[in-house]
Amino acid sequence: MIYLVRHGETEFNAERRMQGHLDSALTATGKAQAQAIARLLVGQIGGDSGWRIVASPLGRAQHTAQIIGEALALPVETDRRVIEVSFGQWDGRLRDELSAEFPDTFGRGDWQFAAPGGESYESVEGRVAGWLADLPPEPQRKIIVVCHGGSGRVVRGAYLGLPRAQTWAQPVPQDAIYRLANGAIERFDCELSAQS
Repeated sequence: MIYLVRHGETEFNAERRMQGHLDSALTATGKAQAQAIARLLVGQIGGDSGWRIVASPLGRAQHTAQIIGEALALPVETDRRVIEVSFGQWDGRLRDELSAEFPDTFGRGDWQFAAPGGESYESVEGRVAGWLADLPPEPQRKIIVVCHGGSGRVVRGAYLGLPRAQTWAQPVPQDAIYRLANGAIERFDCELSAQS
């Protein structure tokens, strides 16, 4: 079983700025989302042992994973294969600026892969599929992975064997988790509380 988590909202997310391999800090909302996800995972996993947390090396995923790890009393491992898609020269750029500058490109469903110097879909799919292939089989597989919008889509797509268009069309919430088990994916939404 895999629980897939997207990091909480960051300053760049709030600004609608492309992050890619750049980083920005979690906002107050992002920290509250990470805490809500941690509570949800505590409820899902309970006292079950043998779980591991694996996170992208980027700070936003690491911070989210640390909050979850504290709630579950688990250390955080890092795996570069679940890092976000690199958007090359578009990393750090505002989406609105890019949309105005490249209107034809931004009309496509997977415009992120058109970035000059950016990562190809095939590259992301290859590294994510390699990560999935290296995991233990079910039911020994007990992994919480904390990654990103783009790489998380590709994890889910690779798990289900979806074509590229369906993979990239999936939602990327920051207030929900996905359980990947027995060849199916189920979404669980979080509740933000006043004490978050």
